[in-house]
Amino acid sequence: MPNRLAHETSPYLLQHADNPVDWRPWSDEAFEEARSRGVPVLLSVGYSSCHWCHVMAHESFEDAETAEYLNAHFVSVKVDREERPDVDAVYMEAVQAATGQGGWPMTVFLTPDAEPFYFGTYFPPRPRHGMPSFRQVLEGVRAAWSDRRDEVRDVAGKIVRDLAGRTGIALGSGAPQPPGAEDMAAALMGLTREFDAVRGGFGGAPKFPPSMALEFLLRHYARTGSEGALQMVQATCEAMARGGIYDQLGGGFARYSVDAEWVVPHFEKMLYDNALLCRVYAHLWRATGSDLARRVALETADFLVREMRTEQGGFASALDADSDDGTGRHVEGAYYVWTPEQLREVLGEADAEQAAAYFGVTEDGTFEAGASVLQLPDGAPPADAARLASVRERLLAARERRERPGRDDKIVAAWNGLAIAALAETGAYFDRPDLVEAATEAADLLVRLHMDTGGRLARTSLGGAVGGHAGVLEDYADVSEGFLALAAVSGEGVWVDFAGLLLDTVLHHFAAEDGTLFDTADDAEALIRRPQDPTDNAAPSGWTAAAGALLSYAAVSGSGRHREAAERALVVVRALGGRVPRFIGWGLAVAEALLDGPREVAVVGPDDDPGTRALHRAALLGTAPGAVIAVGAPGSDEVPLLEGRVLLEGRPAAYVCRHFTCDAPTADVAALTVSLGG
Repeated sequence: MPNRLAHETSPYLLQHADNPVDWRPWSDEAFEEARSRGVPVLLSVGYSSCHWCHVMAHESFEDAETAEYLNAHFVSVKVDREERPDVDAVYMEAVQAATGQGGWPMTVFLTPDAEPFYFGTYFPPRPRHGMPSFRQVLEGVRAAWSDRRDEVRDVAGKIVRDLAGRTGIALGSGAPQPPGAEDMAAALMGLTREFDAVRGGFGGAPKFPPSMALEFLLRHYARTGSEGALQMVQATCEAMARGGIYDQLGGGFARYSVDAEWVVPHFEKMLYDNALLCRVYAHLWRATGSDLARRVALETADFLVREMRTEQGGFASALDADSDDGTGRHVEGAYYVWTPEQLREVLGEADAEQAAAYFGVTEDGTFEAGASVLQLPDGAPPADAARLASVRERLLAARERRERPGRDDKIVAAWNGLAIAALAETGAYFDRPDLVEAATEAADLLVRLHMDTGGRLARTSLGGAVGGHAGVLEDYADVSEGFLALAAVSGEGVWVDFAGLLLDTVLHHFAAEDGTLFDTADDAEALIRRPQDPTDNAAPSGWTAAAGALLSYAAVSGSGRHREAAERALVVVRALGGRVPRFIGWGLAVAEALLDGPREVAVVGPDDDPGTRALHRAALLGTAPGAVIAVGAPGSDEVPLLEGRVLLEGRPAAYVCRHFTCDAPTADVAALTVSLGG
């Protein structure tokens, strides 16, 4: 019989609905049950495309004997970290503080008052590599709870008090002091020290795509002309695009590389990674004209629309790493890897030999069991373009006949906001109106389904039904960012209005008096502490993403209140930018925009006038960090930035302002390009 997860909307929770474990969703009722029975709570947190979550589920949660023990001695609560990032953040901080590391599946034991006292991640079904078995952990926790309950409660109380003491991120009193040029220079030096000059990226294995740091480096290059900053971006983007982390057949990036060379990925594909990287490559093309950057940006955008778009017009959260390998086994990477024999079956002997050399497929394999991840290794022989296109087409068609990895169709507001920004800009840069249309449809979905008239967001939906969880700061910030990017591309001022409504909610419900920002609203469910974190993880932190959206909205609307809030929020970059630049990359990128102005560009002219379109395109292709753009007919007041702008001697014109000073209007595309660094 299905357990209590059967009526949830999260695909991850629904994956566990048929477990013999009597799972419950996170709820007051679950903790009340634990109190009435006098037992501890097992909190298990994961997400649908998490490989080791699936492994632990199969080994332990599908096991009848383990389930019987759990049901007898615990109340078991299952949480989708993508649906409840607030719950995940609070207890992940406890796990990391206690063990020095974290990850998913996250396994935490709680008192009936939701206070944590024992922590871990994956536990095997039998002792392995110095790790206790899951059953041993359960028995140990049960014994401690039965024999030393007061001691356990004391430990849990101390942990909660320690966590509460970590929450105060003070920015100081007095006038805000956002980061300056010297802080950006210190951050650049920090990234330079951690840069892998041989293989691109930062640090060692596992190696994650450093999307936010790359955006900072591109903006820093645009503002200062630093060739070193640009070279780090170029080397990293080329290494990732040539590596196995990039899908050489279908486009799109895997979540990370397990090695330092970008060869073997962890095969799950996340919406946020691909949205962020699509935008990075589009911006790299804008800065350099790189053919590789253009190709990867477009292939990634096409991947998003082809494989991640849902029937409702939004974008799904993730594709699994695992799929059936053709023998009934669910195996990581089965959909993506190739053996020389498989190449021969599809391509024939001659083309298979060339494809193996070109894509780095060897008899020994670069992955497991003689299989290889397709990559473009250095030294690969050149290939005839037409022949290579035919090879790719045939391999992709053959791969389509394999069982596809599962897809988490959950719509996450924040990540759709990132996708909207990426698709709108990529479509505009490369004259792909279909991509702009996809961005617009996703934005329509968010307004129609996730957003209420008071400017409050729901975090998730599935199949057109909204989940019962309130949006967190990153939702408001990233959706606002997407709306503002779409407004700049489309000229539709309504997206600016929607962004303003969301950002007013940020100021009313997420901001503290000192300018710090909390991850949850002041009227959200109270947890053991209110989460607050300005550092980036796999996506921009809600804090710095909100700072960026507030800054852009202030520039396009003229709101001093929103600009002041952005400056106040950016003060944290002064403290962290020089010390941990890899983990506050988006904050540094926003700070670059603040240092540059950001520049405000108003293009006025009839919609159907080629001159208007040429000026608008020049504005979009300008590299000035974080420049905001509005386009509309003369006399339009749809966007405040357009108010009072008139034609120049009857011709379309562009107005560029910066630091409260405006240049003379121009009808000259070349002059506008020069003024915006295009």
